[in-house]
Amino acid sequence: MTKIVHTSRSKIVREAGPTRRAVIEGFPGEVHYGVHGGIKKFYKIEPEEEHPATLDHMVSAIAA
Repeated sequence: MTKIVHTSRSKIVREAGPTRRAVIEGFPGEVHYGVHGGIKKFYKIEPEEEHPATLDHMVSAIAA
């Protein structure tokens, strides 16, 4: 039988527009998500502040 070794817990709060912030249990601070570059161009939006997209974090985690 498979044993669960970790359950990730986080809380994500939507801010203005595409900006979201996440708090990941067990780590200090917040992680901000949003849009930038080609992503904002694709969706035709201009955020108040650019942040890495969730895609950026996923690619970085997989590439590590």
